[in-house]
Amino acid sequence: MRSSKNRRYPLGFQTLCLGCSLLIALVADLAAQSPQGRLTQSTPEAIGLLSAQLEHIDAAAMTAIQAGEIPGAVILVGRRGQIAYLKAFGNRALKPKPEQMTVDTIFDLASLTKVVATTPSIMLLVENGALRLEDKVRRYLPKFTGGGKDAVTVRQLLTHYSGLAPDFDLSKSWEGYSAGLEELWKEKTRSEPGKEFAYSDLNFIALSEIVRVLSGKTLDVFSHQNIFQPLGMMETLFLPPQSLRPRIAPTESRGRTLSYLNGTVPAGTSDEILRGEVHDPTAWRMGGVAGHAGLFSTAQDLAIYAQMILNRGNWKGGRVLSPLAVQAMTSVASPPALLPLRGLGWDIDSGYSAPRGDLFKNGFGHSGFSGTSLWIHPPTETFVILLSNSVHPEGKGNAIHLRGVVANIVAAAISDAR
Repeated sequence: MRSSKNRRYPLGFQTLCLGCSLLIALVADLAAQSPQGRLTQSTPEAIGLLSAQLEHIDAAAMTAIQAGEIPGAVILVGRRGQIAYLKAFGNRALKPKPEQMTVDTIFDLASLTKVVATTPSIMLLVENGALRLEDKVRRYLPKFTGGGKDAVTVRQLLTHYSGLAPDFDLSKSWEGYSAGLEELWKEKTRSEPGKEFAYSDLNFIALSEIVRVLSGKTLDVFSHQNIFQPLGMMETLFLPPQSLRPRIAPTESRGRTLSYLNGTVPAGTSDEILRGEVHDPTAWRMGGVAGHAGLFSTAQDLAIYAQMILNRGNWKGGRVLSPLAVQAMTSVASPPALLPLRGLGWDIDSGYSAPRGDLFKNGFGHSGFSGTSLWIHPPTETFVILLSNSVHPEGKGNAIHLRGVVANIVAAAISDAR
């Protein structure tokens, strides 16, 4: 794990102006020629979507910006292997000075890390025979014992039915990846494993440590080598370098993030707004790489990932996951007859399902605290990506309503749904 001294990454890279139609066409042509290129652009009608209906997204995004719910956003709609809609709205930064949002903006994905990095990493280990979902966690993490944890299975971590608390009590002072694990070993379950749903970052901290123990590689390295690099997701990464800073959407100050969950703010904590440094306070304390948060990406990179899932694990002739692993990951995996419904990592039907909207009655997805979301709808071969930094600049925004509105607009734009 990298030293916590390397947490700050000032950046410097010229932003590409993808607003011009000629450049968009060039990027699409290059993508079509590359076996690992981005999804190509398409007219909505060519893939069964109504342009006039999708235009309602523009008004919805601007309404959210004017209401102060978000400073800006990048919204992408994909269907049948192509991008039908990709636009940037508002600003990616308001402070210290305004900066216009661009479609190539890099966002702190927050909890989308769980389903884009950690869950597929675990599924690869399942495929390779390194672990089984019904195994007790302590089989792989011997210190994960006591306090009710002995009965917790890998499946229960993935579905949030482990009984663990949502997060650590941040009023306790600790720093570093190893120190975070020591806090995890001390945790006690709040309910009997397998009986109650409680969305917990601790589940995915444990899962990322399982990845490290079984693969010998930290989550950032394992996910890059086995998921992002094969997919050509070259702008999806933990600990982004300084060179990317101009394109990263800022969040809020470290002092504000530490004020969450009873956290104490040490004297002298900078008021500088975070940019390229993970927003989540627990992931930050652990060095920037954790199973629940820390991943950064763009809308176009996430479109590749979403399409790979719709392709049942395949992308451009190569295979990242097996079809049956994708099916298992995205089907109901939570205890029978209990609500909410969760897949392995993925949300299916719960109080967190705002990105589904009211018209997509199935599918799966996830959201992130920073203002990000993804919903995938296999019956119509459609996915919706909404990336915003709603916590910028002072943690007062909220993208939840916009997620559902955009999903409804997209669902209504599908002209050939049955």
